[in-house]
Amino acid sequence: MIRKAIFDDINLIEDTYNEHFQYEIEHGAFTVFQKGIYPTGKDAKKAINAGTMYVYAGNNNIAGSIIVDKVQPAEYIGIDWGQTLADNEVSVIHLLLVRPSMTGKGIASDLVKYAMKLARNDSCKALRLDTGCQNIPAISLYKKLGFRIVATDSMKVGSTIEHSEHLFLEKLI
Repeated sequence: MIRKAIFDDINLIEDTYNEHFQYEIEHGAFTVFQKGIYPTGKDAKKAINAGTMYVYAGNNNIAGSIIVDKVQPAEYIGIDWGQTLADNEVSVIHLLLVRPSMTGKGIASDLVKYAMKLARNDSCKALRLDTGCQNIPAISLYKKLGFRIVATDSMKVGSTIEHSEHLFLEKLI
């Protein structure tokens, strides 16, 4: 079940982040995320406070989470998206993370589809996101769901972690 995150979810969300970090230590990294830098419980609290974090919850656990709003990062301004849209016509996925022990169950796909539904319900014309060029599983998922890569450029992931080969993707709604 996907629902809006609440403050009581913070520990489980942080546990999801920690499982992610441990998995990448043991199996190699697809993301540029850094433990203690981004994502953190502080990021989750900020998103919950803003009402922009959603969780895939069940069996007293959080299997994944997504942050979706209408705030385009500063780096999006220089991207040629192919069409000019007003800020209120664009929804943005800022962070999608699924607990590694729960991957392969369609959770990430369900969370992205939920973000699409939120965007449509909010009269948006496009859903945008970014990911590292090394994040093959995410890129594959986004392409499968109809997103197209519009640019490669540098970005500060989580406004903190510099990444030079970052992909910017968009799906028209």
